[in-house]
Amino acid sequence: MKFILLASFIMLTCLLKAQDMPAYQIYNSEGKPVTFSEMAEKCAGADMVFFGEYHNDPIGHWLQYELTAFLFAKKGNALVLGAEMFESDNQLIMDEFLQGLIPPKKFGEEARLWPNYDTDYKPLVDFSKENKIPFIATNIPRRYASLVAKEGFEALEKLSPEAKALIAPLPVAYDENLNCYKSMLSMQGMGGHANANLPKAQAVKDATMAHFIMKNYAKGKLFLHYNGSYHSDNHEGIVWYLKQKDKNLKIIVISSASQKNVSALEDENKGKGDFILAVPETMTKTH
Repeated sequence: MKFILLASFIMLTCLLKAQDMPAYQIYNSEGKPVTFSEMAEKCAGADMVFFGEYHNDPIGHWLQYELTAFLFAKKGNALVLGAEMFESDNQLIMDEFLQGLIPPKKFGEEARLWPNYDTDYKPLVDFSKENKIPFIATNIPRRYASLVAKEGFEALEKLSPEAKALIAPLPVAYDENLNCYKSMLSMQGMGGHANANLPKAQAVKDATMAHFIMKNYAKGKLFLHYNGSYHSDNHEGIVWYLKQKDKNLKIIVISSASQKNVSALEDENKGKGDFILAVPETMTKTH
């Protein structure tokens, strides 16, 4: 009996401590706390969902997986996955891997995987493979983004037709007044001379991701996209480009925020997304 009472006391103490130090809290855009289930149900009714992550946040990566599983249970083969972390010229390799034509080692050697692939993105790709869900490599090949960062959009005109097929159609629309691009110049300017082409390199990534999302979306489908939060915060970036193509798309943005305390959403994080995932600053990082 003493052992049972002691075990119960320990369990209760651990539970209370866990409640005192939550690992995350989800909020709506106004800062009202919501549950994961409430957020997931809303996502199930969208045309597209953007899960904006911090690349090294384990909570975000875990919830990406849980949301994927939830939406697959709801939508089945109407679900399509896509991610910033895979570049458009690797779509063939991705498809071959998902079809079981090449082994994981060969996929890893040729797909230019991010360093944190095994911990953070492999579970999503494996889920896609196991459940026969399409997984779209949406991002621009990094060599072309680097070209824009050095020479501007004009440099893309020099590319071959085969290369141009891997990026957004030219000319790329660009609104320099969008906060996601304007703020990049401001941050650079604080440290000296600002490179006006860097926001354009960000924009061509956003435009290309939007292009391949639309190319692989059809009415009745749900496209779930994983990307850095900056690419979709405030319904800018990728979402802005999608709205230029179809303003009637029902899009939900999940944003990420790092806070000292997650018991209330800080004012600066309100409105960043339809839902905001707040995680403690001290959370362990995946890399």
